[in-house]
Amino acid sequence: MKRLLEKMNDAVNEAGGMLLHKEAEKWKVQYRELLGKAEIECPPPDKPKEVKRERIKRSKARNLLERLINYEEDVLRFMTNTWVPFTNNAAENSIRMTKVQQKISGCFRSTKGAEIFCRVRGYLSTCRKQGLSATQAMTLVFEGKLPEFAL
Repeated sequence: MKRLLEKMNDAVNEAGGMLLHKEAEKWKVQYRELLGKAEIECPPPDKPKEVKRERIKRSKARNLLERLINYEEDVLRFMTNTWVPFTNNAAENSIRMTKVQQKISGCFRSTKGAEIFCRVRGYLSTCRKQGLSATQAMTLVFEGKLPEFAL
């Protein structure tokens, strides 16, 4: 599956960021064929003999397979929408420091402290995306200046 998705991404990049509907459908057929093979390799669990109120336990592989089937449009949206990136790495990187802070301290002591932390992290993240180092960005703050991209 990983290789197929990477090939799809290469095709999207070669096409200039988005595939035409017909081309995207060809890739979707391959995606569904691969999911069909996975369905054979990782069948759903047998129904229990006793009826219980809890959900039937599934393996991690089965859970992933069901998500890939149920959320096909979301998984493949990068092929037809230029605004959707192939990976969510940028989003994960944006929240990483907040999670680190949360793990170290357990929580923020106040809502105001959380807001300040997020404002500083947002400023530094924006500066980094604009090619300005964290040191340069903080130096500008303490000098009471704005970065060039903010003017």
